[in-house]
Amino acid sequence: MPKRSVHVAAAAIYNDQGQVLLARRPSIADQGGLWEFPGGKLEVYETGLEALKRELKEELGIAVERAQPLIRVHYEYPDKFVLLDVWEVRGYTGSPYGREGQAVRWVDIDKLFSYPFPPANVPIIRAVGLPHAYVITDETDDDEAFEAMLSHALQNRGGLLVQLRAKSLEESHFVERAQKALSLCRAHGARLILNGSAELLEHVDADGIHLTSDDLMAATERPVGPDKWLSASTHNNEQLSKAAQLDCDFVTLSPIRETPSHPGAVTIGWHDFQQMVEFAAMPVYALGGTTLDDIDRARAVGAQGVASIRSFLPDQDDA
Repeated sequence: MPKRSVHVAAAAIYNDQGQVLLARRPSIADQGGLWEFPGGKLEVYETGLEALKRELKEELGIAVERAQPLIRVHYEYPDKFVLLDVWEVRGYTGSPYGREGQAVRWVDIDKLFSYPFPPANVPIIRAVGLPHAYVITDETDDDEAFEAMLSHALQNRGGLLVQLRAKSLEESHFVERAQKALSLCRAHGARLILNGSAELLEHVDADGIHLTSDDLMAATERPVGPDKWLSASTHNNEQLSKAAQLDCDFVTLSPIRETPSHPGAVTIGWHDFQQMVEFAAMPVYALGGTTLDDIDRARAVGAQGVASIRSFLPDQDDA
């Protein structure tokens, strides 16, 4: 007998303190007792957003006023295929409570992994913990110029994720720059990813590492523990699949458009990007010719957000 397919709309609901609402599955239900992001199955002819609004009204007593796509997760259980269509909800009326007798709880984002979830929820937890703008630092040997760029980016946009990329530097110089970048990021509530080997984390207590696409394809196991983020550069479906096998927490997918540094490059475009991201099984940032103005468009086609270098430079109007 073929496995049944289930399409579920779910919500990452935020309060003013930045916490996310969880609900506990009834003990008699499938995977009972586990925690989940509230939502439910789509009815016939419903869209994901329509189902989301209905389910949250029925389950929590709230009316959704503003929601944006967060991530779509395809997962195969022993008895079924599940598509989790997850939305970020920050605008709603009413105070959520368990209308059907289920336990609900506001949880700090950094505590989510301490709760028992169904396995399909892991990419959602990762997406909830990531911002929608990812800064990739400009390649420069000038330390003062680097600090000015990073300080500008951090002061003009809160809650950033920063990738320190400086391939031209010797390792000792890179470590010095990473220490300074970490100090700046901590002062502004941002997280720092180092573009390089996992051994760098022995010298700098950053939040994780980023693999080039070559290093990704050469890796045989996840090079960092679960307490650190792992990201990677991807450009095609083969690399996305390898990133999933390596249990990357998130990736960049590029190039979306031509860039001044890569004129004439073969680009992915938004349509193909959407097709590739649909089954990526992790948050994906759109990179290559993208700016902060593309965040909503990127999210509409399944991205976590955008990664950019130029958008965060001090002379950019949209920084």
